[in-house]
Amino acid sequence: MKKPILFAAMAFTVLSATAQDFKAPLEKTFLAFDTTMDMTKMVEQSNKLALIAKKWDGEWSTHYYLAYSKAQLSYFEKDAAKRDAYLDEADKETEDAVSILKKDNDETHVLKAMIANARMAVDGMNRWQKYGKIFSDELESAKAINPDNPRMYYLKGTSTMFTPKQFGGGKKAALPYFEKANGLFAKDQGKDISQPHWGKDKTEYFIGLCKVEDKE
Repeated sequence: MKKPILFAAMAFTVLSATAQDFKAPLEKTFLAFDTTMDMTKMVEQSNKLALIAKKWDGEWSTHYYLAYSKAQLSYFEKDAAKRDAYLDEADKETEDAVSILKKDNDETHVLKAMIANARMAVDGMNRWQKYGKIFSDELESAKAINPDNPRMYYLKGTSTMFTPKQFGGGKKAALPYFEKANGLFAKDQGKDISQPHWGKDKTEYFIGLCKVEDKE
């Protein structure tokens, strides 16, 4: 009886080690991506995230962060076709993450909202009606699962901030969303990279920006 028990224990140890192995490179690479504004460095780190997602193809979070990086890159690209190409990749990686999970969770809904918002940013005049609805629907779906996800309010804040004032946007309208997000981030003790907890620093940045009055 001892041998089967020993083999089972060894197998469990190997599987646990394999599951843990991806977290260190994923966290290091994601932080390198998310803390630079240099497009060249962002592309470099996104490519590294792609390698991580390929190596640990069965981990939903590796695909999640790769999708996040592609969505963010679209904002830094000027060419509309290239922006959409990044978002096509983001869609594909998000689908992979959901497939691994076998269902959406609040974070994948938030990610889908982010991608929809990025699609709208490419051509707001012609896309706001389609992607604006997708953005709102995805955030509502995320809220139904976890009303305390701070990234929902962060995204709502950024969307509101960059909406013209005549359509209900601007800094004053966005500030309550950022403050709501910030309060929830204060309660979020997530330290495990496989459980997304990005957005706190960006939220604090936008709160500061919202409190600076625009010059007339």
